Amino acid sequence: MKNTIYPCLWFDGQAGAAADLYCSVFKNAKITANTSMVTTFTLNGQKFMGLNGGPLFKPNPSISFFVIYESEEEIDEAWEKLLEGGGMALMALDKYEWSEKYGWVADRFGINWQLSLGNLNEVGQKFCPLLMFTQERCGKAREAMDFYTSIFHNSGIQAISNYTAGDGDRETYIKHARFTLNGQILMAMDSSGPHNFSFNEAVSLVVNCDTQEEIDYYWDKLTAGGEESMCGWLKDKYGISWQIVPSVLNELMNDPHRSERVMSAFMKMKKFDIATLIQA
Repeated sequence: MKNTIYPCLWFDGQAGAAADLYCSVFKNAKITANTSMVTTFTLNGQKFMGLNGGPLFKPNPSISFFVIYESEEEIDEAWEKLLEGGGMALMALDKYEWSEKYGWVADRFGINWQLSLGNLNEVGQKFCPLLMFTQERCGKAREAMDFYTSIFHNSGIQAISNYTAGDGDRETYIKHARFTLNGQILMAMDSSGPHNFSFNEAVSLVVNCDTQEEIDYYWDKLTAGGEESMCGWLKDKYGISWQIVPSVLNELMNDPHRSERVMSAFMKMKKFDIATLIQA
């Protein structure tokens, strides 16, 4: 089972503007599709989706994007552009023990980015979603990684670093970890600080599936201990949102003779049913 996993970013009518910003900030970037509901774009060949979902959900630092730079000039330029128009620095761009230059910034749309000077070959991926386990989920990062890597094929934990004395958190908690799901690299950490945020639907992970068998498999595995939502959305037991989506949906929605019927069909679904969509 080899399924593409990519992030979906929730916006209040600003997906197109956000995609324009990111394609101006990051190199080797382009918008691949743009409709009133969805804008898709690639950054260094990695797919992202922007969804105009309305004002219901706001992004926060619980899921950020760790970005590797090998040039100080490029990291400085990206940092300044992400701060423009109301962005906010959460950790100053400076030298830290883990990087010669690193900074954490929330852009004007609320999406969080961690920019780090490093060796791209050591990580293997330019943009890595980073999951921060806070509040009642703090201390669950290792358990969650074990859970995800048991579900997805071509997966595994690559590196784990725990807090040490003097770091200001429990030494049993994860300071930084890297793992793969279907070959996609993600990161994780615990933080027991006084955070007023946790995972929500503003950043979700999309899994494209070619068959109903794949949809059923991921839906059953990821909803265990979690909860079902509508239109292919679910929350796992750690509060992270996923979208389990048939690969054929894009083709069906781009067919002007069928798109309205297809949308009407899937708006009634929790888990997607491919046969019903095709027959719509």
